[in-house]
Amino acid sequence: MPTAVTAFVGRCLRGPLHQPVRVQSFDEFQQRFGGLWQPATLPYAVEQYFENGGRVALIVRVANGARPPTLTLPAGAQQLRLTGVNAGTREYLRASVDYDGIDARDTDYFNLVLQRVRAPGSEQIEDQEIYRRVSVRPDNARQLQRLLAGSQLAHVDGALPEQRPDRSQNGSSALVAYVNSANDGDDGGELCDYDIVGNAEQRRGLFALDGAEHFNLLCVPPLTREHDVGAAALLVALRYCRQHQAMLVVDPPLAWHTAADAIAGVAGSPFQSEDAVMYFPRLLAADRLRGRQESFGSCGAVAGMLARSDESWPVWAAGEGEEAQLRPGLRPQVRITEAERKSLAQLGVNTLQSVRSVARGVSPHTFVPETHAHTDWRFLAARRFALHIVASIERGTRWAQTAPRTPPTWNLLRSQTVAFLESLDRDGAFAGRSAEENYFVICDHRLNEVSATASARIQLLYGFAALRPGEFHAFLVVHEAGQTHTRAVSVNRLAIGGRRLEDEIETGIMRALVQEH
Repeated sequence: MPTAVTAFVGRCLRGPLHQPVRVQSFDEFQQRFGGLWQPATLPYAVEQYFENGGRVALIVRVANGARPPTLTLPAGAQQLRLTGVNAGTREYLRASVDYDGIDARDTDYFNLVLQRVRAPGSEQIEDQEIYRRVSVRPDNARQLQRLLAGSQLAHVDGALPEQRPDRSQNGSSALVAYVNSANDGDDGGELCDYDIVGNAEQRRGLFALDGAEHFNLLCVPPLTREHDVGAAALLVALRYCRQHQAMLVVDPPLAWHTAADAIAGVAGSPFQSEDAVMYFPRLLAADRLRGRQESFGSCGAVAGMLARSDESWPVWAAGEGEEAQLRPGLRPQVRITEAERKSLAQLGVNTLQSVRSVARGVSPHTFVPETHAHTDWRFLAARRFALHIVASIERGTRWAQTAPRTPPTWNLLRSQTVAFLESLDRDGAFAGRSAEENYFVICDHRLNEVSATASARIQLLYGFAALRPGEFHAFLVVHEAGQTHTRAVSVNRLAIGGRRLEDEIETGIMRALVQEH
């Protein structure tokens, strides 16, 4: 399972709204979302992500009041009005109507070609949809409104005309005549926190990622060049990451100009979590649109560096004891002394370097102070490793949602989970010398009693030692019809004392877990 798929949520020049779109290069991002755009910070973050080693990104475009263009086709004395699917002033659509291949007696039918082009008057076609033998009659199976319901270019706006649209004509020598969309698209205004948060029921904003493949890192770049993402949006994003076994990559605030600002800012910040990571300071990079060096948030470059590190190191060791070193073209906005680096690290803030330091490296940390964090989850590699295990087991065992609630299913769940943890053990992911010190898996009658089976649940308990042999972090996976979820649980350490943990844990502990759920 990938360990560094990064999701980005923010404003773009063009492209689908509230849909997670997978891209694997900045060139592909430019094709889908229009590339760099001065009012938006997300394109710059995506560019820096791929420049610093990122491989796969999920892009969710959000907007504030953006409108799509409209397209009007004459239909006798009436009109057929279409509205673009994607909003913005850079959405250039055109349509063509013909009656080719349609019998002269079939006066209800027509053919429709929809195209998205690179620019007005351009013959560079970016997308095209062809609909043959279409009708405007409401009782026809090929009624236009029904067919365009699944279009990625345009939908019918308002009522259909009583007769089919006229054949497209123009005065040029082109073989095919087109009608261009009107110049009435709108890019919308500056984003606010509500645009980022969106709506869970409608899958808008952050919640558009519900329809995506799994992601490991989430970046929400600044709302504008002058405005940070607010605490409300960051807290919702953090909660969303917790629910999806991902980490939030947080930009340092604009007000943190020096290490002293950062130290004072973290001390009074309510936003700290083992499921977030921050690197200070902000970055200086060439802005190709403005032709000069500009300041940017660090989240895109940081996510790219983590992805690059994962290609050289396994996720449980990625970056341990190494500095986050920027690729050429990016440099920290301010220099950080060794004393400042250590002070920031104690507060859970990592530092960015453009060259390697001669001093001993500081292991990357999650965004929590040393005095408040769980010992294991202070370390970024350990936390990312844990999230990788939890996400892999949860996703890999979802087949149990519809499986029989019987002992053979329990046995298969257990053997599958053991095989996965064994493979990690063989690769050196755990510190212990034996499986007994590194992990345990339980899925039997103790967890799946009559009450659980009657409620159509299957429960799986497993644990692993993240850093120290025999010190387990335990998780309970619950499979029900149509859903699977995982939560951390506590096991009785006094019950760990024999040959294998699953042979030693008392039935009462299992019963308590079932009742607690």
